[in-house]
Amino acid sequence: MKVAVIFGGKSTENYVSRLSAASVIRTLDKEKYEVITIGITKDGQWLHYIGDTDGLQNDNWMECVEVDEDNKIINGINKIINEDVDIIFPVLHGSNGEDGTVQGLFELLAKPYVGCGVLASSVTMDKAYTKIVCAAEGIPQCGYCVFQRWEIEKDIDACIAIIESKIGYPNFVKPSNAGSSVGVNKAKNITELKQALLNASLYDYRIVVEEFVDGREIECAVLGNIEPKIAGPAEIFPANEFYDYEAKYFDGESVVEIPAKITEDQKREVIEYSKRIFKCLDCSGLSRIDFFLEKKTGKFIFNEINTIPGFTDASAYSKMWDVNGVTYKELLDNLIQLAFENYEARKRRYFI
Repeated sequence: MKVAVIFGGKSTENYVSRLSAASVIRTLDKEKYEVITIGITKDGQWLHYIGDTDGLQNDNWMECVEVDEDNKIINGINKIINEDVDIIFPVLHGSNGEDGTVQGLFELLAKPYVGCGVLASSVTMDKAYTKIVCAAEGIPQCGYCVFQRWEIEKDIDACIAIIESKIGYPNFVKPSNAGSSVGVNKAKNITELKQALLNASLYDYRIVVEEFVDGREIECAVLGNIEPKIAGPAEIFPANEFYDYEAKYFDGESVVEIPAKITEDQKREVIEYSKRIFKCLDCSGLSRIDFFLEKKTGKFIFNEINTIPGFTDASAYSKMWDVNGVTYKELLDNLIQLAFENYEARKRRYFI
């Protein structure tokens, strides 16, 4: 079976994607799969990577790509088409990879692919619209405000006044469409809030400001299509003040405890919430769903969902399944099988 693993992307998470993809490529069973590695550069070039897997960690990975007899670089999309790839395994984090754009391309190519479809990918990538859908489902969430970039540029003081009246301090300022906590900042006063709004505006045109929740960070790993299974929950103990980009990928002092030390009733509750969120957002394949367990009330508050979470063998998603008896290699096999099932189930019939 020919599997095209796609990594990189026009995203702030290009490097993280390459780390995840290297782990996937190393682990895929070479007796079952012929792996074709397609990398997307930060400026959007699709390349057929032919270098060593370890080389994906280097920023000059694009020097090891296939060229034709005239020394012209082979187009990665053409490679997928000409090689008659059976299935696509996107390992793309963040915008232009996890937001439905590339999933739309796979639909046009009529190729099965691992993970969520166009609708789920686009809605879940946008934190503001995720909140709207989950509110309709009755999922508990923290208080929040949403601003467009132009509103901040036009009158940042008016935006701050709304935040102070509705949410107060401290609060979290986030780009609506970004992952791995890129562009996320905690603001404790008006000076920090102003800087956080300007910083988040660099990464997206829509900004979400959320109230601070004094809670434990709990995560669940979801695997499946119509009847999803849940692994975990896990508890995150971040090395930094919150689980930011550095704490997630570069600070070895962050701790993931699996299983989380919560009651059986709490475990059943967070698993049920995870299933409801996965289904109401039309997800398929995989997702990691993050919650706060509020210390004062003992209630769960939905934080966010990641449809292509960090995916090395050491990532929280993989670890949760490993603790539940599913190895990393078995997890990859399951995701590929789920992708084929989802492709067949969602085929449209066109009548003229």
